[in-house]
Amino acid sequence: MNDTKLEEHQLRLSLFLLRVGVFIVFFMWSLNKLINPESAVAVFSHFYFFSGLSVELAYAIGFIQLLIAFSLLFGIKKQISYGLILFMHLGSTLLSYPKYFDPWSSPNLLFFAAWPMLAAIAALYILREKDTMFTITKSKAKP
Repeated sequence: MNDTKLEEHQLRLSLFLLRVGVFIVFFMWSLNKLINPESAVAVFSHFYFFSGLSVELAYAIGFIQLLIAFSLLFGIKKQISYGLILFMHLGSTLLSYPKYFDPWSSPNLLFFAAWPMLAAIAALYILREKDTMFTITKSKAKP
């Protein structure tokens, strides 16, 4: 395997691993809305300043997020699915801003994990055309 092929393979593998890691987080967040919708209602009220979320709407949001997460995992409609994941996580990260001003109060330090995750999702979005390993729809990677 020549250097160019090796580097291409390493990039594709790295993007695949990022995609799987991001999927795991969004899968668990989506699943939580379906298994424990009351938690989603509390999160929306506390972090997103939306106190009118019903349990039924939490189920609907969880189901939609699950579809988006699986679209990401399988590389379906990358511009849309990766973009939606980026948008959702960006919103979640920015709306948690009070936690960043008091990092030493528990569990606020954990909120800083959102930033490297946001960077990983942004990298996936930027390099989405190169992310072809184990995807259903192969993109034509540009040289």
